[in-house]
Amino acid sequence: MIQCPRCGIQVNELHPVDSDLIAKLQAAGETNLPPQVCAGCISDLRRAAVTSSGGILMQQERAREQHRLQLWKSRVMLIKKARMCMTQKLYSEAAVAYEKYLKILDIVFDVKKGDRLRPEAFKDSARTTELTVVASVYWDLLRIYDTSEKYSDRMSNAAKQLAVFVQYTPIYPDIIRKAETFQKSARNPQIVKQFLKMVDKERPRCFIATAAFADPRSPEVMALREFRDFTLRPSYWGRQFIALYYKFSPRVACLLDKHPQFKPAVRAALRLLIKCVS
Repeated sequence: MIQCPRCGIQVNELHPVDSDLIAKLQAAGETNLPPQVCAGCISDLRRAAVTSSGGILMQQERAREQHRLQLWKSRVMLIKKARMCMTQKLYSEAAVAYEKYLKILDIVFDVKKGDRLRPEAFKDSARTTELTVVASVYWDLLRIYDTSEKYSDRMSNAAKQLAVFVQYTPIYPDIIRKAETFQKSARNPQIVKQFLKMVDKERPRCFIATAAFADPRSPEVMALREFRDFTLRPSYWGRQFIALYYKFSPRVACLLDKHPQFKPAVRAALRLLIKCVS
């Protein structure tokens, strides 16, 4: 009979503790493991390893979540720093702060390498107001990178991202007006022109609302587009409704254009709808 060095029980034979099991237990804080133990201790050690590894994974996940939270909080300081630099015309420093801010968003939303941050990432996070901040960041970066020809690729990237994000924000009409003016003095006017084409392509018309309010950039039209993109589009029945709407709404819009006396009633109905879905 042999005495187990771990539990002290007399047994017929001892079993070696494999190196993987030792490594897992040592990671969990258990030290001074004997190289051989009885069969009962082997079972206990394996159960302990499974339990401890689950605890370690939970701790690691909590640590990652805490890290993401800290990163998310630090974004405010970066935006403040960048805006201050823009005021002082320290454009290089502003660009660095803005790029760090965007990098934080990539980490928080787990954007894979080679992918781009998308507005949909903010949909389920109660952070849709952040879309306006992101759009304003890309607008500032577009202007900063226009100051040098060597940054044309970065400017083009900022233009593409701005076209995607700005359509979901209340600053859409303001950015469009600024871009149309900026195009005349920009060093890379073709990129600004490309942005204006992209943003027009990215943002399909809300036919009836556009006809009723006579302005595709009005707050009411933008509110309805946001309802379409964030509430209707994610669901199957929502997409079916959108398809049906696009099939028949151009005819209604034409009717409104021919009979403008109906527009006040339609505007009142749409405002009531916006109030209900907001």
